[in-house]
Amino acid sequence: MPRQGYQDDLEQLREDVLYMGEIVVERLQLGLDALEQKDEEIANAVIEGDHEVNQLYLDLEQQCIDLIALQQPVAGDLRFIAASFKIITDLERIADLATNLGKYTLDAERNLTPDVDIQGIGALTVEMVETSMDAYRDEDVETCYYLDEKDDEVDERCEVASETIARDLIERQHPVEESELEHLMHEVNRLLLTIRDLERVGDHAVNIAARTLYMVESDDALLY
Repeated sequence: MPRQGYQDDLEQLREDVLYMGEIVVERLQLGLDALEQKDEEIANAVIEGDHEVNQLYLDLEQQCIDLIALQQPVAGDLRFIAASFKIITDLERIADLATNLGKYTLDAERNLTPDVDIQGIGALTVEMVETSMDAYRDEDVETCYYLDEKDDEVDERCEVASETIARDLIERQHPVEESELEHLMHEVNRLLLTIRDLERVGDHAVNIAARTLYMVESDDALLY
């Protein structure tokens, strides 16, 4: 393969990874929309669309393998390909978490704790994923560090939300009938899982930033 063709393939890989990022952000936002609107149609669309992301992942994985096997890249090119491979793995996992949001929507029985700001936390995680992909596209080191700091805000808000749910249970003035207890615990578990999954989205966005930082500067400061 001519060397110019090799450079074109590297650029195509970058564009394809960015495209996968756009699809995943769309899925994540749809999952949040389904939760907010309690919309089963949107929820099913998120769940059924997961196969598209899985196929994108497999196609991009093969692109990375072919570039390494056929071109034997070194230094910066090798870091770029390796980072891209790790980033698509994080994107695929974010898409799985978005699918979970769709499933939680279908599984919801009642609005248990309206004071828990799921949508606010979700908006932060969407912003983090978008920003992480911008950093990858622009090779923006400063933004990588910004995302690591931003994740602290997501973690804090998730902790507050989980504590709010626990406090609501403790402070209930009226005992729960035995027949209602199972439904109540089901809803509590669903909300806690939703919060946990959104926190994980933020973690994956930081992973993308960490791989981008390593790609650009061979700096592993955010990898551990």
